[in-house]
Amino acid sequence: MLRSASTPSLRSLRHAFANTSKTLAITTLAAGLTLGAVEAQAKGDLTRKPIGLPDLVLGSEQSDYSMSHKTYQLETGKAYKLNIVSSGLKEYAVEAPEFFAAIYLRKVEAGGMEIKASMLTQLEFEDEGEAEIYFVPIKPGSYRFFAEGLENKGMEGTFEVK
Repeated sequence: MLRSASTPSLRSLRHAFANTSKTLAITTLAAGLTLGAVEAQAKGDLTRKPIGLPDLVLGSEQSDYSMSHKTYQLETGKAYKLNIVSSGLKEYAVEAPEFFAAIYLRKVEAGGMEIKASMLTQLEFEDEGEAEIYFVPIKPGSYRFFAEGLENKGMEGTFEVK
């Protein structure tokens, strides 16, 4: 049988096919195990049944600078709903930059609208009003929240994410 220098032998083709088959089998097995692990952890849509947190009320009859809650205890992978209520006694601009970067934001509901965004920077209340934030914490840590410019009046707190 005549063979050119670039034509592979039957033996080398069998060897290459056997190695490719083994690699494909191992890759398929690894992918199956990985998908099984993910499926075992994720049971349904994590964002659809949020846990309602106590309202964060800004300002009260006692003080324009009161904040109803200073700490929220959260867990990664659980969906939450936080209603932020402005008394309208002052302009309040709520910020939590590190926290907003460490959550999956599903939506914000305010003024009869549903706002879908990938990130929040600030929730500003010029008058009395409410905004509901629907989110899932994705990174553990201690995250500060505050009313911009009113921190020295005690308008700050933390989200503790385990």
